[in-house]
Amino acid sequence: MSQAGLQQQTQLIAALLDPALYPHQAKTVRVIETHISWVLLAGRYAYKIKKALDLGFLDTSTLESRQHFCNEELRLNRRLAPQLYLGVASIGGSHAHPVWGAHPAIEYAVKMRRFAPAKTFDQLIMRDKIEARHIDALASTLAQFHSGLPAVAADSANIRIALAQNFSQLTDLLPAADNLAALQQASEHAYRHCQQRLAERGAQGYLRECHGDLHLGNIVLSAKHPVPFDGIDFNPALRSIDVMDEIAFPFMDLLYHRRGDLAYRFLNTYLEQTGDYTGVELLDFYCAYRATVRAKVNAIRARQKDPQAINVCRAYLDLAGRFLLPRRARLLITHGLPGSGKSTFSQHALEHLGAIRLRSDVERKRLFGLSALEKSRAVQNIYSAEATRHTYAHLVATARSLLSAGCTVIIDAAFLKYGEREMFRKLAAEVNASFTIASLQADDATLRARILSRGSDASEADLGVLDKLQAIEEPLTQQEMNYTAAFTDITDLQSVWATLDKLLEKPR
Repeated sequence: MSQAGLQQQTQLIAALLDPALYPHQAKTVRVIETHISWVLLAGRYAYKIKKALDLGFLDTSTLESRQHFCNEELRLNRRLAPQLYLGVASIGGSHAHPVWGAHPAIEYAVKMRRFAPAKTFDQLIMRDKIEARHIDALASTLAQFHSGLPAVAADSANIRIALAQNFSQLTDLLPAADNLAALQQASEHAYRHCQQRLAERGAQGYLRECHGDLHLGNIVLSAKHPVPFDGIDFNPALRSIDVMDEIAFPFMDLLYHRRGDLAYRFLNTYLEQTGDYTGVELLDFYCAYRATVRAKVNAIRARQKDPQAINVCRAYLDLAGRFLLPRRARLLITHGLPGSGKSTFSQHALEHLGAIRLRSDVERKRLFGLSALEKSRAVQNIYSAEATRHTYAHLVATARSLLSAGCTVIIDAAFLKYGEREMFRKLAAEVNASFTIASLQADDATLRARILSRGSDASEADLGVLDKLQAIEEPLTQQEMNYTAAFTDITDLQSVWATLDKLLEKPR
């Protein structure tokens, strides 16, 4: 840390509070200080000045490094937020009498379009203002962003270095009573357990130049659309990461704010669009790592005299520990004809249970190179018996991987044949998971009305398909009824959950 540099910067920030210095209208100037920067709010714009610091994971101690990282911040963040990032501004003159745009520069700032701090997701969630549509839009934005990024030749072992740095810095920042040793030991054990899989993800091309710091405070609702900003510019290793590591950050942060419903909605929307279910095997490890990152940031803020930060730090450390605890897997399959409400039910269920959902209609199309909402007319045999066997084999393999990672899994499919249901019951037994069938039932008139009124959806079942399936449906057996919850009405969700939760936890 450069004390002389910080003192000069502190003098500069004080001088820049004068609205008359700005080349545009600004009635007042307000400063927001973070652990690594100052942000000056002046009129319609914000100017971000990086602190002269060397924190190990970040080194902006020289003017040249700050100029470089300002340019990097502009380049990287324009990928997701071009409307917010306007340019890099030089500051000349002296620290006591600065001049915007003058040379030689004594400092540099990233110029941004200003937005209301109350619109960031960490603020919105505390006021219960984040809606399902915002979560879906965020997941879709990230799915498209990640799919457009090339693989990078980063070392998958970088996360071990970052993990070690987190605990080293936390140990220096926190009192001994905060017993980090057990969490560090559990984290290192989890890393060793995941080490081979981490390397495989790198070899498979899942390491990309991502945003890198996607907690809720770095997502803003702009023009009613979630926009990620303030990605990592200062350390390439911290942004050249597994895309699932990126997804783990907002997922973890939603859980920190006790919004498991939104967390699992976000995760499932992303997975359904990308098909990256194998990445979920590493999700708990990545979430624990991301929680320690937030703990470290808040420990630094506490050292900088933020009175609330130490409690936030400890809450994140507690959450990190919970991610590393073992969980018993649970498997839930749906049962019902087209129009019975299976997908509506499974959407509610995944949010309530904290589950990963696999939709047979979506996965069948994925196997044939189609997106979820793409029509299958141009593809032959997508609904043949052989295609169905292939689809169910894929569902079994994917579910096995997820269950082995301790997940709760929902298979959203018709499951009208006994053999198909039995296939998954046996899978649950093999991996020591609980097994439950949710049977969705409706009368014929209701089924037909729902099919006719259905909007855009992955399912292509029409009335003709309904007639065929009604003719071949194999009813649930008496034995199956022992682990089946049957629903004709899912409007009373509390009653649904009371029934379902009891069955899912019932020993088999």
